[in-house]
Amino acid sequence: MPSELTDERREFLSTSPAGRGERRLALAVVLASVAVFIAAAPFAKVPLAPVPAFIPVYQSALVINDLITAALLFGQFGMLRSRALLLLGSAYLFSAFMAVAHLLSFPGLFAAGGWLSGGPQTTAWLYFLWHAGFPILVMGYALSKDGKHEGGTALPTGRAVLSAAALVFLAACGLVLLTTAGHGLLPVIMQGDSDDPTKVIVATTTWMLSLVARPVLWRRRPHSVLDVWLMVVLCAWIFDTALASVLNQGRYDVGWYAGRIYGLLASSFVLIVLLLENSVLYARLVEAHESERRKSAELQAVNKELDAFSYSVAHDLRAPLRAVDGYAGMLEDTYAGRLDAEGRRLLGVVRASSQLMGRLIDALLNFARIGRQALRTQPVELDQLVNQVIDELRAGCSGRSIEFAVGRLGSAVADPALLKQVLANLLGNAIKFTRDKSPAVVEVGCRREAEKGGANVYYVKDNGAGFDMRYSDKLFGVFQRLHRADEYEGTGVGLSIVQRVINRHGGRVWADSRPGEGATFYFTLQPGA
Repeated sequence: MPSELTDERREFLSTSPAGRGERRLALAVVLASVAVFIAAAPFAKVPLAPVPAFIPVYQSALVINDLITAALLFGQFGMLRSRALLLLGSAYLFSAFMAVAHLLSFPGLFAAGGWLSGGPQTTAWLYFLWHAGFPILVMGYALSKDGKHEGGTALPTGRAVLSAAALVFLAACGLVLLTTAGHGLLPVIMQGDSDDPTKVIVATTTWMLSLVARPVLWRRRPHSVLDVWLMVVLCAWIFDTALASVLNQGRYDVGWYAGRIYGLLASSFVLIVLLLENSVLYARLVEAHESERRKSAELQAVNKELDAFSYSVAHDLRAPLRAVDGYAGMLEDTYAGRLDAEGRRLLGVVRASSQLMGRLIDALLNFARIGRQALRTQPVELDQLVNQVIDELRAGCSGRSIEFAVGRLGSAVADPALLKQVLANLLGNAIKFTRDKSPAVVEVGCRREAEKGGANVYYVKDNGAGFDMRYSDKLFGVFQRLHRADEYEGTGVGLSIVQRVINRHGGRVWADSRPGEGATFYFTLQPGA
């Protein structure tokens, strides 16, 4: 089991070890980003034309990317129960919340001073708090990792995700409150659209957090594919903060625009690889489903061939067995006076054995017939069907004291003929194995499931011989018996038929017993309308 679980976990980016190909691709992206950064850095202070529409388009794309990434990470948390993934999903959710707040506070979009604003410093401070919070949460992800991904949480998945989302939302609201209601307490870092000298200190501190987060993540080995791309994200955040806040001069210059392009790329890297991962997993799921479908079709074909073979063999054996029994009977009738007692006994053994073989062949034919017979399901009133079976079985119980207790069974969706065979086998066994009890008690009842649409559990209980549960795995096998033939007659096929019929109805059958204390057989069926 542990090896199977490990193999399943390797399917996820967060647990799959990064190979040489992933590392080379990530390095190529980083080197390309470095080249673009080096080319743009000397021109960071060059002013460009203000494009106010750039902000809502950029921020909207950022929010969508972050929300989808957070949802995918929370989904993986639900499967792997890794606290690290919960923190990383929270990091992207925090980024989405702060991006919305930053958008609503931006001057000139929804209001002259920003719709969500306590003053001219609100937008800039939201940006820096946003770009400081994300790397801090990424460091939390890195420090929460262990090599075996066993650091989970005791809360159920839904409650854990909702709790994390609520905490992130409250943190974002707290920071918004700080930058609006507490606007006067914050240092001045903007002079209109231009930077105040104090901004360099704040921007550098924020930039350093992204710079520190990368080695923290690097030290937590072994690196997964997700770790490698998070390092790429942190590099993009470093270039984002450097161009848009440290090297530039104010809003709408080259550094400001270029930094935000880096920010958009940073929000896309993990999302892209997660979506590619989902595509690969979906393709594997389709392939596995197709493989299972082919195996199921092959298994059905083999079962049909086995049924046909069983039917053919059983049918061909009946004629010679009848001949053996018939000739033995003729010998017994014609030459009885010439045979001694031992000869007559041996003829009796031959006849009894051939007749037993005939009954076994009939049982085998019946078992094979069930596999070929089409299901004709309909609502069946079980109370009437059970009473009908009991009335038919009473004819063979003359001289015995048997108490039948039939509860309210209601209706079930089943094939009436096959279900009658199930009840006849179970009730017949209950009558047979209670022959030494006086009175014998046979109870038929139903345990209705609480969930709407759930299968009902029906049972047939007796106070008879019972059996040892250690051998219960043989109970439903063909020709398997837990009692000697000289104790209780039978072919050992009845319970196999019961299981096959119930399985074909989409239910299951099981038993519970103790030697000398009776047995209870359970089976499930879908309730009727």
